[in-house]
Amino acid sequence: MLIVTHTTGYRHDSIEQAAIAIAQLARDASMTVENTADPTRFDQPLDTVHTIVLVSTTTRRNQPETEWLTGSRRKTFQNFMRRGGGVVAIHGAADSHYAWDWYGRMIGARFARHPKGTPTGTVRRATVAHPSLACLPGQFFHTDEWYWFADVDPALRPLLTFSPASIGETGAEDHPVSWAHDFEGGRVFYTSLGHTPEAWHNSLILAHVRGGLLWASGRRP
Repeated sequence: MLIVTHTTGYRHDSIEQAAIAIAQLARDASMTVENTADPTRFDQPLDTVHTIVLVSTTTRRNQPETEWLTGSRRKTFQNFMRRGGGVVAIHGAADSHYAWDWYGRMIGARFARHPKGTPTGTVRRATVAHPSLACLPGQFFHTDEWYWFADVDPALRPLLTFSPASIGETGAEDHPVSWAHDFEGGRVFYTSLGHTPEAWHNSLILAHVRGGLLWASGRRP
């Protein structure tokens, strides 16, 4: 498993905690872990990598020159997916590579905006069977930065949603928080949770990400 923490946009304070926590989840599942903050890793073969974790790997929306999956790196990533690779995308990974249409379709949506701060909101799980939901209650409260999305793939079926009304945003339906989908031969799990360092010590969030990691990696819980 390759954990990627490179950013050229907003740098989340939670990245280091997230990388540590996800690496431990992977090792607990007997996975070998490689960490990188160097985009030139994608200039090298990914033949031994089975799962890539993008930990809030932001770029700048209106500055395509900040994008680092460019040129042959794009082909490397696409080939990884098309040979059945798995991707786990965390929070700000949806706020990235706006000039690359394929990337947005791979994630399943793009970050549009978020309300100010990190309020406590109500999260609801879907009534579907998925490893990322196995240990979660039907509804719970969580403190995070809540994303609104654009360019959402209409075929996506959210795993978790949250109530905008629960954070004072009225007149809106529940918004997607997390989803998983097959994409060009590979698997992609995305969750917008994980903005705060504290989230990576929360047993519910860790269980959610663990299930998504196992699913994307093609492993049984």
